[in-house]
Amino acid sequence: MSLPLNPDMAATFPPPVMEARRWLEGVVFPPDRPLINVSQAAPMDPPPLGLRQALAEAALNDPAAHLYGPVLGLPALRAELAAQWSAAYGGEIAAGEVAITQGCNQAFCAVMATLARAGDEVILPTPWYFNHKMWLDMQGVGAVPLPAGPDLIPDVAAAERLITARTRAIVLVTPNNPGGVEYPAEVLRAFFEFAKAKGIALIVDETYRDFDARRGAAHDLFADPGWRGTLVHLYSFSKAYRLTGHRVGAIVAEAPRLAEVEKFLDTVAICPSQLGQIGALWGMRNLGQWVAGERAGTLARRAALEAGFARLKGWELLGCGAFFAYVRHPYPLASPDLARQLVREAGVLLLPGTMFRPAGDPAGARELRIAFANIDAAGIGALIDRLAAFGA
Repeated sequence: MSLPLNPDMAATFPPPVMEARRWLEGVVFPPDRPLINVSQAAPMDPPPLGLRQALAEAALNDPAAHLYGPVLGLPALRAELAAQWSAAYGGEIAAGEVAITQGCNQAFCAVMATLARAGDEVILPTPWYFNHKMWLDMQGVGAVPLPAGPDLIPDVAAAERLITARTRAIVLVTPNNPGGVEYPAEVLRAFFEFAKAKGIALIVDETYRDFDARRGAAHDLFADPGWRGTLVHLYSFSKAYRLTGHRVGAIVAEAPRLAEVEKFLDTVAICPSQLGQIGALWGMRNLGQWVAGERAGTLARRAALEAGFARLKGWELLGCGAFFAYVRHPYPLASPDLARQLVREAGVLLLPGTMFRPAGDPAGARELRIAFANIDAAGIGALIDRLAAFGA
C-alpha cells in the first residue's frame, strides 16, 4: 500500500531541465562534436576571485556567517539594495521594503503564498517561466494563460478579458524567460495602472535586469509614489555575480506584505544563506564595473546569435535578449521530438516550447528555447552550423 499523494503535486509536471538532461543518457558525443548544452541559463563559471576571497574570509573568520540570521535577510544587504534600486529607478525604497530570499524562485513562492490560495487565479503571459506555473499548480492556484503577441509582448486589453473575481495577480518577467524580449516601459506602466485599478498585484520579475540592452531604468514604476500596494519586484543575485549555488534572491514590496512573507520564509528556510548574502553584498559594493563587462559579453553573444539565425533557412527568431533566444523551427516534427533528435543527431541540448506553454497549445510544437549564456561566439557559430547541417 502506497502513501497518499497530494493530487495537486501529482498533477504538476516534472522539472523540465531535469527531464531534458535525461535525454543525454546513453548518447555518446564524439570528440570532434562535443555536446552543446543550451538548455539552462545558469552561469557555469565561479564568481570572480575577489568575491570568492570575500566568501572565504567570511567562512574562516566571521562566526556569524555560520549561524541563523534575520529571517528577512542581512540588514546591510537590504539597505544596499534599497539604496541602489532607489537610485537606479528614480524612486524611494526603504530597507524595510526589501526581503532577501533563498533565490528568486523562493521569492516568487513566498509572495504568491501571501496573495493566493487554492481556487484563486494568477495571470501568466505565455510562453511562461515553467517554475512559476509549477508552483501555482502545486498550490491549486489556477494559472491563467495570457498569450503574448507575435512580438512576445503581452497586451493589457487581452489581460482584461481574463479578469475574474478570483484573480489575485499578474506576473511579468522582463527581460523575459523564455522569450528574451525586454518589455517596453509603457507596457509595464499600462499593466501597473490596470492592476492598481483592479485591486490586484503586479509582480515584475527582473532576474535578468543586469543584462538589459537598454541604458537607464527599464521602467518608472518605483518613481511613482503609489507603487506600494500594487507593485512587487523580484530579483536574483545569481546571474549577475555567479552565485547560483548560494541561492540569493530578493523581494521589494510594501512592508506589511513583507511581514506576511516573513511567516513563509521562517517556516520554509528560517533565513537565507549567510555566506550567499555576504557574497551578494560584496558584489553590489565592488563589482559594478565587472558586471558591466559581463553585460557587454552577453550583448555580444546576443548579436552573434541574431546574425547566425539570419542565415538559417526556415528558422524564425521570435525573441532574443538577456540569456535567451526563443525560436520557431521549420520542421514537421513536434518540438519535444525534434529536441530529442537534435541531441542524438546534432549534439545540441535545448528545450522545446511545449515546456513553456499550456498543455495542448499548438504554438509550443513549433518553438524552442536556446539559453546562450554559457557559450562564446565560437560556440554560437558551432551551434548555427549544426542546426544548418541538421536541416540539410
